[in-house]
Amino acid sequence: MTAVDLHTAPDSPELADGAAGWRSAYIHIPFCARVCPYCDFAVVVGQDGAAERYVAALLTELERDEPWEALDAVAFGGGTPSRLAPRLLGSVIAALRAHSGLAPGCEVSIEVNPEDVTAELADGLAGIGITRVSVGAQSFDPMVLDALGRCHRPSDIERAVTTLRAAGIAEVNLDLIFGTPGETIGMWISSVERAMSLDPDHVSTYALTVEKGTALSRAVAGGARAPDPDLQADAWEAASRTLHHFGLVRYEVSNHARPGAIAHYNMSVWAGGEYLGLGMGAHRHRDGARSWNVRRLDTYIRRVEEGISPRQGEERLTEFERDRERVLVGLRLASGVRPGEPGLRLLESPWGRRLADAGVVALRDGRLVVTRPLLTDEVQRALLAYQ
Repeated sequence: MTAVDLHTAPDSPELADGAAGWRSAYIHIPFCARVCPYCDFAVVVGQDGAAERYVAALLTELERDEPWEALDAVAFGGGTPSRLAPRLLGSVIAALRAHSGLAPGCEVSIEVNPEDVTAELADGLAGIGITRVSVGAQSFDPMVLDALGRCHRPSDIERAVTTLRAAGIAEVNLDLIFGTPGETIGMWISSVERAMSLDPDHVSTYALTVEKGTALSRAVAGGARAPDPDLQADAWEAASRTLHHFGLVRYEVSNHARPGAIAHYNMSVWAGGEYLGLGMGAHRHRDGARSWNVRRLDTYIRRVEEGISPRQGEERLTEFERDRERVLVGLRLASGVRPGEPGLRLLESPWGRRLADAGVVALRDGRLVVTRPLLTDEVQRALLAYQ
């Protein structure tokens, strides 16, 4: 792991710059009990019986890869990775350790649904070396949970956090979604406050978005209410104030943490670090090249079993393209990003000057900073327009 004090302020430039040198791995586990109406990830329902073959394919995909540097972070995402038995997850961790190694202090994280957390599962996760669990709470309001198509109740979230803590999981994150039609600011603040009553190490707050091809997009096209962007902006600001009040520091547009509790894998990606990607639909960034796997479960397994690469596409970026992407993603960080040539071009462009004059973006201590985080997408579009 690149030398950096992990207990420094989550929004410190030193932490962001250090994370750029981390090496990580993302493992995609696609299995779900049901598909949430807003989800556009590569997931499957009713195919848990393929778990053994899928993990075998994961291990084979890894074996065929060239050994790499020791990993600073491993993230199991999905889907619902906790639908796999801990022994299967543990086999992947062991394979990564044998393939590239796990650096001292390597964070191993996993996403879980609250209703799936039992004492047996929590003990199993702790036993295989999981150090961080992200709980998909989404809301503490029953009406919102129903609208989001979630299976759990608020009490399941509380029980899940208590159970994970009792098992010795070092860090617990809560994911929350704001902007569901019908949710008031008061309801949203109540959810954030109930989340903080559980003393999480980290809280992620995401706006409900209408992604093409999802059940939510079809409902909206049929006349259902869409999320209100003005209300979502108010909700983001309310969450930021509330989480700050409880001692969490916003270090990325949607993420808040206590000192020492940043999400290592995510921070590495935002800082421009490279990472492996294993599984259906997984993306990777290694040695200056980007690639992505096929998104169908049967196709992924068949290709690997037949000795065919599961990659669907690949691109090698020029040095300038890599630097532009570093700046593009780094703009999401509260600490900002070293501008490089792409950032300086932005500041010198007509659109960039307008954004600077409006107080949306600024150059502070040699770093390009979005001073109004809700307009980060606007700044990113401007960056891409003048390259």
